Amino acid sequence: MLYAETALVGYLVDRIFGEFRFIRHPVVLMGDYIKYYKKHFYKDSIFRGAILTFSLITITLILTYLTTYTISSLLPPTFYFLPLLYGIIASTTIASKMLHDAVEEVIDHPHRIKYLVSRDTENLSSSEINKAAIETYAENLSDGVVAPLFWLLLLGLPGAFVYKAVNTLDSMVGYRTPRYEKFGKLSARLDDWLNYIPARLTAILILLLSPKLYNSSTFYPLLSSLLRQASRHDSPNAGYPITAMALALGIRLGGPTRYFGKVKQKAYFGMGREEITTEDIRCALAFGRRVDAVVLGGLTVLFIFV
Repeated sequence: MLYAETALVGYLVDRIFGEFRFIRHPVVLMGDYIKYYKKHFYKDSIFRGAILTFSLITITLILTYLTTYTISSLLPPTFYFLPLLYGIIASTTIASKMLHDAVEEVIDHPHRIKYLVSRDTENLSSSEINKAAIETYAENLSDGVVAPLFWLLLLGLPGAFVYKAVNTLDSMVGYRTPRYEKFGKLSARLDDWLNYIPARLTAILILLLSPKLYNSSTFYPLLSSLLRQASRHDSPNAGYPITAMALALGIRLGGPTRYFGKVKQKAYFGMGREEITTEDIRCALAFGRRVDAVVLGGLTVLFIFV
C-alpha cells in the first residue's frame, strides 16, 4: 500500500506554508528528549546510546499511532477532510520550504551559514561560504525532503516520523568524537540504512534534472563519475547528492574543511572550477523547484492510478 494521498497533501502543505510557527515542531520535541536523556543518562557506551535510540523510536511510534487512531476514531472514514488532516501532520516531517529559504538567505546574509553547517565558519572566504551552502543544500535535499517523503509514501505517518527520529538522533549524537563514538553508534548506523536508497534516488534525480542532459549522451559519463566519486565521502550516503550537485553545476565541492579547529582533508567531488559564486547557489536552488515539479507530478500519478 502506498500512502500517495497523504504524501501529496503533506508535500503541498510544506511547500506552501513551511513550518507552523504556532506549534512546537515535532523535531524540536525529539531534540528536547535527546538533550534530557544525555543530561541525565549519558554514559560512554553503545548500550546507553541504544537505549536512547530505541526509547525515542518507541515513543515516536506510540504517539504517531495514538494520533492517527484518535483522528480516525473521532471522524468517520468518509469524512472529506481526513486526508487533509493526515497531510498536515505529515508536512511536519518534510523540510523543503525551510531548506530552500534558509540556503537562499545565505546569498544576501553570508554569516547565516553558521546556522546550517557543523564546520568552522569564522574565517571562511566568500567562495567557501557558497560551497558550504550548496553542500548542505544537496545533502539535506536527501535528508530533509526525499528521505522522509520516501518513508512516508511506503509506511505512512509512522514511517516518516520514525525516520525523523533517527535522523534527529544522528544529527545530535551521531558523531565520531570521543564523546559520541560509542554512544551514537547505533543512531548513526540506523540513519545510514534509512538513507541508503533516498540518497541515491536524490542523486539520480539531480542528474536527470541537469540542463547538461539536454544532450542525453552525457548521462552515462555523469553517472559513472557519480558512482566513482561519491564513495570517497566519509558518509556512505552524503557523497551521492553532493557529487551529483557538483557534476550538474560544473563545480568542485568538498576539499579541506575545518571542524572544531582542525582541518580535515576531505575528498573533492565534481569536475570544474573551485571558485563558487552566489549564482551557483541560485542554480542549486533551481534544482529544488524542478524536484518539486517531478515529485508533485509523480505523487499525483500515484494518487490517481495506484
